[in-house]
Amino acid sequence: MTVYIDPPDWPGHGRLWSHLVSDVSFEELHAFAASIGCPPRAFERDHYDVPESWYEEAVRAGAKQVGSKELVRRLTEAGLRRPKGRPAPVR
Repeated sequence: MTVYIDPPDWPGHGRLWSHLVSDVSFEELHAFAASIGCPPRAFERDHYDVPESWYEEAVRAGAKQVGSKELVRRLTEAGLRRPKGRPAPVR
């Protein structure tokens, strides 16, 4: 299981946010997110938005800390990247 999280540097709704992704599958990502209590509504196309207050819990649970560029690179190389306005990649 390899799940990655970037630093909580993304502002929104009065808080800072991280992104949680898998480089294996969405099934793996959904299972990990559920295990740390992340609600399904936090999933957006190819990642979960994780509030800063949950960052340490995600890391303790096994998420690997990487920078934002590295996170996107791993997601893209895995074929799981789903940018806004583009259809999901064919797998």
